[in-house]
Amino acid sequence: MTDLSDLTPAAWPARAAAAWPAVPLLVALALWAYATRHTDVSALDDFGLVSALHPTFWAGLAVLTAGFWFTVRNPRRRGAWSLAYVLGLLVMERATQAVLYSTPLYAWAWKHDAVIDHLLTSGGLQTADQLGDMAVYDQWPGFFAAQAALVRLLGVDNAAMYMAWWPLVSSLMLLLPLLLIYRTFTEDRRLIWTAVWLFCVANWVGQDYFSPQSVAFALHLGVIAVVLRRYGRTGGRGGRQGQAVWTVLLSVLVTAIVLSHQLTPGMLVVTLVALAFTRRYRHWVPAVTTVVIFLAWCLTAALPFLSAAMPDMIRSVGDVGANVETGYGATPTGTGAVMTSWAARLLSGSVLLLALAGVLRQRVLRHRALPLLLVAAAPLPMFVASSYGSEMIFRVLMFTLPGAAFFAAAALLPKVRTLAADAADAAAWEKDGRSPTSTTSTARRRRFPLPSLPPLRYGAWVPPLVLLAGTLAFVPSYSGKDRINYFPSSEVALVQQLFDQAPDDSLVVAANRNYPLAYEQYWRVDHYWFLDDARHHVDEIVRDPAAVLARDMAGVEAPARAYFLLTQGQVANSEMNGQLNTSQLRRVRESVTNSPLFERVAQNSAGVLYVLKPAS
Repeated sequence: MTDLSDLTPAAWPARAAAAWPAVPLLVALALWAYATRHTDVSALDDFGLVSALHPTFWAGLAVLTAGFWFTVRNPRRRGAWSLAYVLGLLVMERATQAVLYSTPLYAWAWKHDAVIDHLLTSGGLQTADQLGDMAVYDQWPGFFAAQAALVRLLGVDNAAMYMAWWPLVSSLMLLLPLLLIYRTFTEDRRLIWTAVWLFCVANWVGQDYFSPQSVAFALHLGVIAVVLRRYGRTGGRGGRQGQAVWTVLLSVLVTAIVLSHQLTPGMLVVTLVALAFTRRYRHWVPAVTTVVIFLAWCLTAALPFLSAAMPDMIRSVGDVGANVETGYGATPTGTGAVMTSWAARLLSGSVLLLALAGVLRQRVLRHRALPLLLVAAAPLPMFVASSYGSEMIFRVLMFTLPGAAFFAAAALLPKVRTLAADAADAAAWEKDGRSPTSTTSTARRRRFPLPSLPPLRYGAWVPPLVLLAGTLAFVPSYSGKDRINYFPSSEVALVQQLFDQAPDDSLVVAANRNYPLAYEQYWRVDHYWFLDDARHHVDEIVRDPAAVLARDMAGVEAPARAYFLLTQGQVANSEMNGQLNTSQLRRVRESVTNSPLFERVAQNSAGVLYVLKPAS
């Protein structure tokens, strides 16, 4: 029964105090909803979504951050409120674009939709003899096969029907493994939820889009959580039978990763090996299991791709400069592109510096959470291994972030707690600067002491300001290039019109692959992007566009056709990444338009489509 005393006026202040966190949360979401209804994305500039957003969006982020901080810093406040604020943050961060834009973002997402469509059309995997370079996706089919099954289950036409919401879905998948990892080392709710918040706002790399990496990263964190919680010396003890159950679960997760993505298994291996060398996690079953499954797949299904790619992979080992260097057409150009690029760099650098400060300040954490520090540092050697298409620096940052966010959060708190079982040990550590463990380990720490920073004396307003700055900086870092990544419905319709009329074995020529449906029906239509060629050939095209393009396209035999496609997505990508500027692209288009060798077959506000005349 309801206690009538709870309904008396005397109980109202207590109830109001318990429920007040709902007020900033609801206000922030209301401001976000208002902003999405009054934001116009029809003409994005070089600042992407940043300059298009209604001012109430930024006010909503500020209210949300303030409400989160004053909720999480109260130890008596229920953890459900912290979770509610993080969910609100993810909605504002990852769902805004899905609400504002009429079509899914990212050319790569559209490419993955084409791979799924191929699986549904062909009914099985195919080799390089049938698919060429695109066969690599059939050699790592885990994500695509699962999505093909989901498309059939939902009864939709393709994955494009739901992939705009994938950033929100994939970000939600990270919450459970993150919480399990952080709770392995602390029961301090302030530290746990502040670390989760920092992870969300610093994870701007953009690998949450509709891709194998988004799922593989969540599975990667799941494996780390299982290892940290069940394979440590103080982990769960259920006998050999219980350990066998966790090993089976681990094998399932690792297999799903290996079947879905090329890079993530390597990141996982170096992390598990680093953990296995520590005293607490000297258990080689996870690392050996991962290596065996990884090698088994590489030596069987993935062998055709690896055999062709191995020479280049071997040459890149040890060449750190080349591995982190961007190539032609990957340098931000223009005020908006440069400023958003620097916002991302400053955000990442600030979190890493905060993490370093947390390691130096919180002595008890750098002792008790040393495995998490190794998890953060283990991906760094991957710089030596490969460039991964000039993306290795971004991938290393992403895999480092879960551990870095934990120690960065510790830097914002004056004092943190570890697990309750470690309370006495932590007290001894803080009292005399030593850890009451084995004499050998104590001597080793005294021989190689780490410096300690003095306690920071700052006002209560500094941590929320840091959180707010990071939360606001996420927006330009994550969506500052939406002029490149967003394709309006008219652009989708134009490209779809091309494939609706293109006969088998036709050729589609474009400046670059930054347009929707760029890989549509790749099993029957060839594609050529001339900005991928050597610079001297690109210069030749710019000097005489129509003649050189006609020569390059002349090998297509009837009844196949050769098409030239130029869209606003290609133009934005070329301009903002330092490929061809506006005047050069205009020259290409005007030359093709005025040439008797080409015929215009379609045009709208998003681009134009030409076909090479048969007589040419």
